[in-house]
Amino acid sequence: MQAFIQGIGVGGSLIMAVGAQNAFVLKQGLKRSHSLPIAALCSLIDALMITAGVAGLGHLILAFPLIKDIASIGGAVFLVVYGARALHSSFIPQALSSESELKGDTLRAAVLTTLGISLLNPHLYLDTVVLLGSISTQFDGADRPLFGAGAVLASFVWFFGLSFGAKYLSPLFKKPKAWCYLDRFICLTMWSIAVALIWPYL
Repeated sequence: MQAFIQGIGVGGSLIMAVGAQNAFVLKQGLKRSHSLPIAALCSLIDALMITAGVAGLGHLILAFPLIKDIASIGGAVFLVVYGARALHSSFIPQALSSESELKGDTLRAAVLTTLGISLLNPHLYLDTVVLLGSISTQFDGADRPLFGAGAVLASFVWFFGLSFGAKYLSPLFKKPKAWCYLDRFICLTMWSIAVALIWPYL
């Protein structure tokens, strides 16, 4: 069980960092707009990447840096556009009410945004496939899959917890100012990650 517990600890510490995925899941949870499918999709993507890492596919990414380059540039462009949308939204008064809770993107749009935020972020591959995959090599036999299972569990608990926990912030977001600050925070997060992705190429 030591490998399983370590997997939970390492996986949890990586996923809890403020990032594009977490900001998007939080906002959709507050809006109650397809929050559970989005949490499930983020968790499944992490699970697939962690499994690939534990299986040893991290060496492929290291062997072909072009994969990382494409994801970095594409991800930076996507995050700049999404951040601009969030900034624009911050100037439009809105509040969390019974009417506005029902409004939002279609499920298809939400799924595509989730895929873009997740798969175009090279940190996803570096953290899950490369880093967790490398750490898993210290375990032998059945302990390695247990380490991966612990990291996968941490991801599911985090994303669903973030999605469900957003409802406790609902009273705060009945005030339009709160949405303004959240959208600007999301914009800052997206643009900061975009700069970090593109900086090595400048």
